[in-house]
Amino acid sequence: MVNDPIADLLTRIRNANLRNHKAVVVPQTKMLESITAILKEEGYIEDFEIVDTEAAQNDIQITLKYDKG
Repeated sequence: MVNDPIADLLTRIRNANLRNHKAVVVPQTKMLESITAILKEEGYIEDFEIVDTEAAQNDIQITLKYDKG
């Protein structure tokens, strides 16, 4: 159980970015979905989509954006 889901989301994105991963998956909640939408609107991530899983909770797959300049 994650105590701070927002910190977990941002840490997963930061760690994936540092390792040059193209995407990262986080558990879906309405709050994290809203934050991810804001990150996309502001240009911090490329895109995101909700992935149906067989588990009780779906996931959010976040496609990362890299600054090559």
